[in-house]
Amino acid sequence: MLTEAQLAEFETNGYLKGAVILSDDEVERLREELDLVIEGKTVRRPVLNHNMLGKTSLYDNMKMSVNEKVVQIVNIWMASDLFFRHACHPVLTEEIAQLCKTGTVRIWHDQVQYKPPVSGGPTGWHQDHPLWPIIQPADLVSAWVALDDAVIENGCMWMVPGSHKWGNHMKHLASTKEFKPYHKQPELLPPDAVIQAVPFEIKKGQVGYHHCLTWHGSPHNRSQMKRRAIAVHYMPGHTRYEPAAGHVMHEYVEVKPREILAGEHFPVVYSK
Repeated sequence: MLTEAQLAEFETNGYLKGAVILSDDEVERLREELDLVIEGKTVRRPVLNHNMLGKTSLYDNMKMSVNEKVVQIVNIWMASDLFFRHACHPVLTEEIAQLCKTGTVRIWHDQVQYKPPVSGGPTGWHQDHPLWPIIQPADLVSAWVALDDAVIENGCMWMVPGSHKWGNHMKHLASTKEFKPYHKQPELLPPDAVIQAVPFEIKKGQVGYHHCLTWHGSPHNRSQMKRRAIAVHYMPGHTRYEPAAGHVMHEYVEVKPREILAGEHFPVVYSK
């Protein structure tokens, strides 16, 4: 359970480093399972399993080489009971409920982003919720658990403190060659907004939380280290289905517009 100080830190910054929740053995089992899913050796399949830099990327505010790669898997929990149990982890779900201020937590979807050694590409500066145009309101929180130490050298995430309070600026985000974020129309930002990115280094097995409007991104992995992680995007119980555009999860929705997004593909993982 998170302390009042931790909750206040999240409220201020829009992100928070949590505890190490997985043992070395638990991490290794998830790594082995991830390899099987990547190689297509599981009976069931995730929603997506591809190189997210292979075509026009949603995170395209960085120039990328054709040889760069970020393996993206969406809803690995649908292919793996082990990853579903991870998404139901009692520490994650209880702390997400605290951060979302809700008594009910559902999975929106999960996401693996694997940056291989040397050729691992960047994930440009973005906000999550604008990329999810079928759900409202923007109250979701993600639990990002490292399966390798995520450090500056292998392309850890970077965050902009307080940016979750500035609204939707996804289409205006850009990056310098040094991977510093900037806003193409800064006059649209609040007068007191300070764009100052900080590294979000996470240890193997540790969880990091971030709000769905927090500006974040991760640069290339030029090291000899792998950078694997599993992010579960959780939604509070009041999240509604309100489609404004397409999304990879659209075909799995079974409720009508403006209804609570529920169903077998958006399972409840915490209820109080």
